[in-house]
Amino acid sequence: MLLLTGFEPFGGAVTNPSRDIVLALDGTTAAGHRIAGAVLPCVFGAARRELARLLRQHRPTVVVCLGVAEGRAGISPERVAINLEDARIADNAGAQPRDRPVVRGGPAAYWSTLPVKAMVAALERERIPAAVSHTAGTFVCNHVFYALMHAVRRRRVRAGFIHVPAAVAPQGSPVPVLPLATQIRGIALALNEAARRRRDLRRAGGSEH
Repeated sequence: MLLLTGFEPFGGAVTNPSRDIVLALDGTTAAGHRIAGAVLPCVFGAARRELARLLRQHRPTVVVCLGVAEGRAGISPERVAINLEDARIADNAGAQPRDRPVVRGGPAAYWSTLPVKAMVAALERERIPAAVSHTAGTFVCNHVFYALMHAVRRRRVRAGFIHVPAAVAPQGSPVPVLPLATQIRGIALALNEAARRRRDLRRAGGSEH
């Protein structure tokens, strides 16, 4: 079983490509793993609790969480989650934590256990823009990424987070976009690598931020 999550729209947006990708891929397969898709609330705490419920319900062997990062030009698997909440904007419940840990007493960071370089290589072969990222930010995306890695730290579960770019830019906005159909195809390729590979490639990796 492969658990795939995305987020509801936030920050005044009416859509979120991470949600749309999850809805498109729910019920399909990746390297023999059935994909169970779910949409998380963009709310500190509530997102973490819903993720914990999904982990109990599905008992997946692979977990990939998605989120949108406007301003990025390609799909970016995240390499590290940090134990910090420091919100530039309020979440969908109006909360805006500052300088607060995701897990009190938890380690400073967790590494993704997904084959991030292999996923990027698979996307590059199909000419889909992609790069490894070394920062998941400090908003709800990182909150979920860190909470995920903390939850599975003693389990044999490959897990991590992928940021996707905007699929549609507001009128007049210079934000780079990647069509939703291309994003769906790219995430399907990335999930196939995540499901079939236990070890990552050893190669120099491109980096977002």
